[in-house]
Order: sequence, then C-alpha cells, then structure tokens
Amino acid sequence: MRPPQNWQSARVTLAITAITAAAWLVVTLTGQEQQAATMGGFIPERLHMLHGGALAIALLVTPLTATLLHSGLIHIGFNLLVLLFCGRMVENTLDSRGMVILYVVGAYAAAAAHYLAGPTDPLPMIGASGAISAVIGASAMLVGKNKVRVAHPLLARWLNALWLAVAWILLQVAIGYTIQLSGPRIAVAAHIGGFLAGILLANPLLLLKWRGA
Repeated sequence: MRPPQNWQSARVTLAITAITAAAWLVVTLTGQEQQAATMGGFIPERLHMLHGGALAIALLVTPLTATLLHSGLIHIGFNLLVLLFCGRMVENTLDSRGMVILYVVGAYAAAAAHYLAGPTDPLPMIGASGAISAVIGASAMLVGKNKVRVAHPLLARWLNALWLAVAWILLQVAIGYTIQLSGPRIAVAAHIGGFLAGILLANPLLLLKWRGA
C-alpha cells in the first residue's frame, strides 16, 4: 500500500508531531528539563507512594505527558522523524480515529510494560518512542513489505514485525549512548510493550474503520 500523496489524511500525525515539538521547545527554552521529567515522566516507584486522586493522575496522565518530554534534540528529532514517516502511512490506512486510539493505547502499553519490568524504578521514563513503537508495529502489519520469505503470509508479517522491533530498539539504544545516557536507562520493555500493542491493534482498528464507514 502506498502512502498518501499529501498530508491531508495525516492530520493527527501532524498534530501529535507539532504538540510534541512545542512541548519540548517550551521545556528546553525555560530550562525546566529536570523538573518536567520529574513531574511529567512516568516513574514506577511513585505509584507505590501515592493514593487516591494523586495515584489516579499518575496512572492516567503521566503515561501521556511522558510522550511530550525528551532528553535532547537528537532524541526528539529522531522520534518525530520516525513518527512522521510511519504515522503518515498508518493514519492513511486506519483514519484519524484509529491513529488516535493506536497512539494513546501505545503510550499506556509502553508505561505498563515499563512498570512490569521494574516496579521500583525511581527514574522517570520520558519520550514518545513507546507510543511510536505502536505505530511502527501497526505499520509492520498493515503497510510493511515482508522482508522474510516464508510460506505462510501471516508468519511472514510477524517475522517482519520482529525484525522491525529489534531494529527500532537497537536504534534507540544507539541514540541513548549518543546523548550520553547509560544503556540500562533505555526503556526497552516500554518499546516492546508499545510495539506489541501496535501489532495486536492493527487489524481490529482496520475493522473499526470499515464498520464505521
């Protein structure tokens, strides 16, 4: 399937990109990177210290605010470049509603996987790469070309998705070292969680689009 010829059918992708870039720019220009990461990042350890409304906010809000925070120009630049490339094609296939659901669920799936991998981790998880992983996973199932030649087409798509997941995570690790982050701070589990969400949601969201047409 070919990508759209213009960006009219990728308005959600453009909106997410613009909002994310604007949030990073405001935080960077005001010098509030550390404070923003502490307040808006997803911190597993914090969930054990909060109760009531504060816990609900941490569970419901920080997985989303974390997608707006990045550790530097290379981090956000690469993430948004991948989002624009893959999101354009995925949104053209799933429509705007499907793209919103995919991105939001991907953000929550990434946070959940990150929590399960380290429930007592005191460091904030920031970045849109978990949610973008869901977009990449969906693109592997919907618009990606099979890189692996096997007899069963569904197996070929899953193997292609696995190949993309590994490549995406390795690129994130490389970027982490480039911006002087230690390897263990790269939220590998979050990437895997988001990617699996994208793979599992691809076909249901496609069916939702056609049923609502």
